[in-house]
Amino acid sequence: MAEGFSTAAANAVLDAQVTAYPWFKLHVGAPGSAGTANPAVETTRKSVAFAAATGATKTSNADAVWSSVAGTEDYTHWSQWSASSGGSFGGSGTVTANPMVTGDSFTFPAGSFVLSVPTAS
Repeated sequence: MAEGFSTAAANAVLDAQVTAYPWFKLHVGAPGSAGTANPAVETTRKSVAFAAATGATKTSNADAVWSSVAGTEDYTHWSQWSASSGGSFGGSGTVTANPMVTGDSFTFPAGSFVLSVPTAS
């Protein structure tokens, strides 16, 4: 027998995660266990819109845009937060991005944030 969540349970976990932690912050290295390591010069957190989870996957359904970023850097990670500033850390992940120059706009296109949970099969 395989171990893991049922698909229904995984969907519920993902929906709850994004409800509790809707704000995303950029990083230039792994955010670490508290989500505070390697922060980007661009400190703005963006609320990211997601469709309801299905098939143990939750996918963003709108662009997330950081306009006129504050620094020249290469984003490699993101962290997830309960508030637009302060708040609680909820998780992190990696991103593949091109280097940004101060004043550039950075966009995660709809569909590019994908959260998933392993399921029993």
